[in-house]
Amino acid sequence: MADTSPINPTTDDARELACKLLREARYGAVGVSDPATGAPQVSRIAVATAPDGQPLTLISDLSAHTVALKQSPACSLLVGEPGTRGDPLTHPRITLACRAEFIAHGGPGWANLREHYLQQHPKSRLYIDFTDFSFARLVVDTAALNGGFGKAFHLTADDLGLTARTQT
Repeated sequence: MADTSPINPTTDDARELACKLLREARYGAVGVSDPATGAPQVSRIAVATAPDGQPLTLISDLSAHTVALKQSPACSLLVGEPGTRGDPLTHPRITLACRAEFIAHGGPGWANLREHYLQQHPKSRLYIDFTDFSFARLVVDTAALNGGFGKAFHLTADDLGLTARTQT
């Protein structure tokens, strides 16, 4: 029987594209589970990369997705913006299966992440020091890369040059 899977074998080009999408992402959509109902929720968030390359976001305790992540840290993150021309579905994007690790405001590692984050999101200087904000490292377990029609790949954290380690 012929293999009819739409998933291609992972290649160096796929790894390179996935890493580029993650490195260049400034916004994304985070998917969480509503703690009250279990229903899926999606929120648009600002995204940076932590010094170790893991996705990083500055997150307010007032947001529903923060409440959900603190209840259940499993989440997904979609990054990859459509270009200005053509069908948006032909542009590459990647969905990352992650787990959130929180770095509390003023806690260990906060100051270093603050400076690093401000390099990628300088306008966040307006609110980064509000005490309801913390950082969430979104530690990647696996990823699904859609490089455009017929260009689907499954990737691991290792494929992205990431290791699923605890917060630093």
